[in-house]
Amino acid sequence: MSSRKTGNGEERVYEAAQLWVERALRSADSLFTPGQAIWSSQWLGELRERFLDNPDESEANFFDKLLGQLAGSPPEVYQLMGEVLFVCYLIVSERAIKGETKKNRIEKVLGWSPSPVSVPDDVVGRFSLGILPGRSHFARSLPYQSGFLIEFAEQLKKLDIGRRDELLRDPWEFKAYAEGLDFHSVMMKKDAGTSRSGRSALYHLVFPDTFEAIIAGKKKERIVKTFAQYVREPSDDVDRKLQQVRLGLEKEYGRPIDFYDDHIHKRRDGSPEPSDADEPEDGTKDEPKTAIDFPTLAEHLYLPADFLEGINALLKEKKQVVFQGPPGTGKTYVAQKLAEYIAGSAEVTLVQFHPSYAYEDFVQGYRPALIDGRPSFKLTDGPLLRAAQKAEKEPDAKHFLLIDEINRGNIAKVFGELYFLLEYRGKAIHLQYSDKKFSLPENLYIIGTMNTADRSIALVDLALRRRFYFVEFHPDKPPVKNLLRRYLKDQAPNMEWVADVVDRANDSLRVRDDRHAAIGPSYFMKPRLGEEDVVRIWQYSVLPYMEERLFGQGDDQLGQFDLKELRRAVSADTADVAPESSEDATDDA
Repeated sequence: MSSRKTGNGEERVYEAAQLWVERALRSADSLFTPGQAIWSSQWLGELRERFLDNPDESEANFFDKLLGQLAGSPPEVYQLMGEVLFVCYLIVSERAIKGETKKNRIEKVLGWSPSPVSVPDDVVGRFSLGILPGRSHFARSLPYQSGFLIEFAEQLKKLDIGRRDELLRDPWEFKAYAEGLDFHSVMMKKDAGTSRSGRSALYHLVFPDTFEAIIAGKKKERIVKTFAQYVREPSDDVDRKLQQVRLGLEKEYGRPIDFYDDHIHKRRDGSPEPSDADEPEDGTKDEPKTAIDFPTLAEHLYLPADFLEGINALLKEKKQVVFQGPPGTGKTYVAQKLAEYIAGSAEVTLVQFHPSYAYEDFVQGYRPALIDGRPSFKLTDGPLLRAAQKAEKEPDAKHFLLIDEINRGNIAKVFGELYFLLEYRGKAIHLQYSDKKFSLPENLYIIGTMNTADRSIALVDLALRRRFYFVEFHPDKPPVKNLLRRYLKDQAPNMEWVADVVDRANDSLRVRDDRHAAIGPSYFMKPRLGEEDVVRIWQYSVLPYMEERLFGQGDDQLGQFDLKELRRAVSADTADVAPESSEDATDDA
């Protein structure tokens, strides 16, 4: 029985964690420059004083604050901070923060030093993949994760060698010591609760065979509650209970299990699943204390940070926005990621409208049910009421309702009284099927998505448009313009020609006065995109879509969007430009 992750390169992460234990905790050696005493009491103390005892309460992002806090530090302090960030990023999955992004951020800090060092290549390979499918808003609690590591290491170094070795051998002694840590710094004394997930990450990294790769305390408690039948020995320690649950489940399945497996999730009680967010176990939220790090999300989405910040401003002002644009422009994906980043996935409700969707489905209505064993009807709340009720119970948290393809439903019929409630937040009115008054809570935000290529857009009335802000996602306007090129340049540089082909096809559509039929970048934003993938996507996704848009305009029209012809035209354009560029270069010389 082991909680250690395997099969996806995680062993390299554990190797890096053990390297840190041996070099930095048992000794004072460096991870990046072996033989140099970086993790010494001296440098840990100075880093604590400059960083943790000098908190920056401004709205700047973490790295801008850190630059000012560390200004004038000795080179060892900059290097120590870089190595602290390395340990923090070890647990974070590639899906949350890419390995290259992790490296760039660490080297940004290292580069502030008067004697900068680099992250060694062999070390980069060990922390790129990560372990947890964590959320990208990890960066919002990064100050407290790193703060915990600094205080923990500094206080550990004050112990005699024998006691230190004892703690590094015994997982439960190690945990007891970390749980009983008395923080000394200004920042950690004030906000110690936000380091909870950092502690859980540390336990797993140092003792992966004992502690689960789960950093959200609520998720641990949910698992224990769901599989309580396997907890035979009473304990106040949730990690000891998890060990018993793992043992019971592995006996039941006859093989090792992973608490993230779908078949484990399906056995839950159906309530929203807490994710491995960086959330304190006491339920407090760290968002008011730390500015939302939109640059982190922007890197993940290949969108400008100011664009995301602008949407956030619209949400604060009106509470509801609609993302509109042609298909494949990332409207739904961005809506989900933005909402999860701001509020957390457990606070996001997603619904999709369609022609048969009704008020009774969305707000409240009578649904078939068995009552006392007899077929009957029961008044049932829809996703709108459920999301609102959850938001009311958690007034300090932000909650989101995402309505995908909002224009595909009969909006006036589906929304009903919501037209009034959207405009007058906080005012209560009677709903169609209830005598109780209902109001939309202030902390429930709504994002809709609208496909402008869908002819049903004509059904969107002015009353709805007045109640929402509308944000355009279109391939011929920033920030979607050149989005595909930015992605390919980063992920598949040899495939940048695809962006040229898509641009040329969209230019042809624009000439036809059909810009809303434009081909969106999302079709080609695939991991490890190759030429065969492009041919397949074009033939089975793009061309059928174009055929529908061009229906009735003549069979020859579709031929202009043949992939080979478009690529040949792009190559010809490039060849035409080349001689002129060469001649200009000669003249300039």
